[in-house]
Amino acid sequence: MARPRLIHLIDRLAGLGRRRGPPGGVVLVSSGGLGDTVLFALVLPRFQALARDGEGVSVVLRRDAAAMAFLFPPEVTVDAVDHRRLRRHPAYRLRTLRRLGKANARLVVSADYLRHPDLDEALIKACRGAETVAMEARPWPKHDGALKRNRAVYGRLFESGPPRLDKVVRWAAFADWLTGKTAPPPKVRLPAERLAPAAVLDRPTVLIQPFSAVPFKQSPAALYRRIIAALPVDWQVRITGTPGDMERNPSFRELLNPPRVTFDASPFETLVPVLRAARLVVSVDTALLHLAVAVGAPTLGLASAAFVGEIVPYAPEIAPVNAEILYHSMPCEGCLGACVLPAEDGMYPCVARLDADAVIAKVGEMVRWGATS
Repeated sequence: MARPRLIHLIDRLAGLGRRRGPPGGVVLVSSGGLGDTVLFALVLPRFQALARDGEGVSVVLRRDAAAMAFLFPPEVTVDAVDHRRLRRHPAYRLRTLRRLGKANARLVVSADYLRHPDLDEALIKACRGAETVAMEARPWPKHDGALKRNRAVYGRLFESGPPRLDKVVRWAAFADWLTGKTAPPPKVRLPAERLAPAAVLDRPTVLIQPFSAVPFKQSPAALYRRIIAALPVDWQVRITGTPGDMERNPSFRELLNPPRVTFDASPFETLVPVLRAARLVVSVDTALLHLAVAVGAPTLGLASAAFVGEIVPYAPEIAPVNAEILYHSMPCEGCLGACVLPAEDGMYPCVARLDADAVIAKVGEMVRWGATS
């Protein structure tokens, strides 16, 4: 990683120079991951309303999260930034910050409640908006001093509520504050016209996503064996994931033994038609979970308790009828993944204690619903 003094020197160099012409357009900076980007797509139209006649709207995303940008309205442009290179490579940082500065935006909006002062806020500052607004940043003891200093960047700051608040509800309230219009938070459901049509499948199909970028969030292969066995024998099963997931998780290879089970490494955009046609999707708490719910698939989420109150389970006011989320409640729930308890069988304790019988019962219930829908 580039040293802090060098980072600050680069940031000052990037900010040199005068604006060219009157400012125009809206830039939204959203630095969440893939799952966050699915959820942000739900509220993006409300932020688009900030644009004046003839103005464009662009969204600055993390490069990895840009794989979900196909969910955005087509008139929105996307600028993808590699946060790892932004942190580690001075030349890339300087080029990126200078490029953002050329936007000459009338309005820059930070969509992030949790902000890193040298990453997310460096992008915000680089945009050099005629006006820059944000939510009050989430408390972060390691960076609170720098976040406090960066408050001077913003012309207005919105007090969005307590630290534990559903992400979509928080965004909706922020958009209301900015636009002066009040509307209920959106359900976790994308408009059908923004999506590819459902695929035509030769058999009823179930998609299972057992993998997470955080292995401690993964339930064991034995649970998925039981799930597959509980499905009707004439239904086909696709295990989804990236090409390297099976190599990183060899205990899951046995799930592919039954002839009706295959592995599908299709990218998210390609999976959407299959998700829309699926009888059931079973997923750990990862981006595919939110994507499946948002496109309307009957979805069973097997979640940790880490994001209770912020992401999953969804707040009642945004939860759609096609989503069921199971998790084991813990006194420490809502830790955002900063688990302080020892792992149990290679899992977070809240994941290890998930009731397998309750999972199978819920699968049976959703299969019966899917078979008649």
